[in-house]
Amino acid sequence: MFHVKPPTRRLHLFDLDGTLIRGSAAAVEISRQLGLVDEIAALEEGFLRGLTPDEFAVQARELWSALTPEQVAAAFDGAPWLAGIREVWAEIKAAGDHCAVISLSPDFFVERLLDWGVDTTHGSLWPAVPFTEPIHRPGILDARAKVRIAKELCAGYGVTTADCVAYGDSMSDAELFAIVPESVAVNADHHLAGLYRHSYSGGDLREAYALVRNSAA
Repeated sequence: MFHVKPPTRRLHLFDLDGTLIRGSAAAVEISRQLGLVDEIAALEEGFLRGLTPDEFAVQARELWSALTPEQVAAAFDGAPWLAGIREVWAEIKAAGDHCAVISLSPDFFVERLLDWGVDTTHGSLWPAVPFTEPIHRPGILDARAKVRIAKELCAGYGVTTADCVAYGDSMSDAELFAIVPESVAVNADHHLAGLYRHSYSGGDLREAYALVRNSAA
C-alpha cells in the first residue's frame, strides 16, 4: 500500500514598514496625524545612523505624548498600503499555509492587520494609547528578535525555517532573509542585496506573491 506524503506547509513572514506599507512606515503615518513629519524624519535618520530600536521608541513615545486611538486609526487607514494584501493572505490560508507579520513598529498599529486575515502579528510592545506608561525597553523588537519570533512560529506551526518565505525591504530583514531559502525583496534598499531569491518593485502584493507561487509550481 502506498502512502502519499502530505504536502509541506509553508509559513509566510511579512515585514510591515516599507514592505506592506510602500515608501512609508507606521511611525511616519502616526506622526503625520500629529503634524510631526519633520520630527519623525529626523528620528528615522538617527535610526539609519545607529540609533537603537528601543531608544527610537523612547523618543517617539515623547513625540507622540498626545496620541489618541482615533489618530492611530486614521494613520492606519490612511497609510499607503500595497494593493491585494487581504487577497494574498486569503490565498495563502486557502492553500493550507500560514502567514504572519513581524514588525519593529508598535503592536497597537501592527495588530490591526489581524482584521485583514493574517494569522498572527508581532510588533514591539508599547503602552496602550493614550499613553500613561513609559516604554518598556525589553519589549521593543530588533532584527534579531525577528529571527527569534520566526523560529517560535515555526515550532508552533510544525514547520522549519526551510519552509518559510520572508518578505521585506531593509536592514531589519537581513538576518531573517539569511536563514530562509525563499525570500522576496519588496521595494527594497541596498541592505538586502545578495540575500533575496526574488525581487519585486511595485504596488501590488499579489504580484510579489506570484513570484513565490510560480517558482513552486
